[in-house]
Amino acid sequence: MNFDVDYLAKLAKILGDTSLTEISLEDGEQAVTLRKDLPVVTSAPVVAAAPAAAPQVQAPAQQPQAPQAEVKKGKAVTSPMVGTFYSAPAPDADAFVKVGQTVKKGDVVCIVEAMKLMNEIETEFGGKVLEICVQDGQPVEFGQVLMYIEE
Repeated sequence: MNFDVDYLAKLAKILGDTSLTEISLEDGEQAVTLRKDLPVVTSAPVVAAAPAAAPQVQAPAQQPQAPQAEVKKGKAVTSPMVGTFYSAPAPDADAFVKVGQTVKKGDVVCIVEAMKLMNEIETEFGGKVLEICVQDGQPVEFGQVLMYIEE
């Protein structure tokens, strides 16, 4: 798959015009992820209003450069559901994985809490953890990249 600039611009427009925060595509050895930069706020009403204005202006300008940076990140571990990301089984426990750690297929790498249920997320492939993309306690969406693992 060879991503052209027009195709990426269309994806960026879709991202800017909708409530989506991320679009990820993968084909064999190439992957591209387009993300909105959402402001960090502590109040829910502000979150609902802020993304509509700022990301639409920023997303098209930044997105053509994003694929080059994202392509070399390894395979993405994505959230299978909407919920809250937790890096450890308990607040005082060690994280399931850390950057630089090697994992095997089937290892639990995090928890996504949905509707008061703690869902252990297992990796479908083994390798070295390159990046953890979300912070502990952060809300995540279906399909959102949680971390990248290099096979």
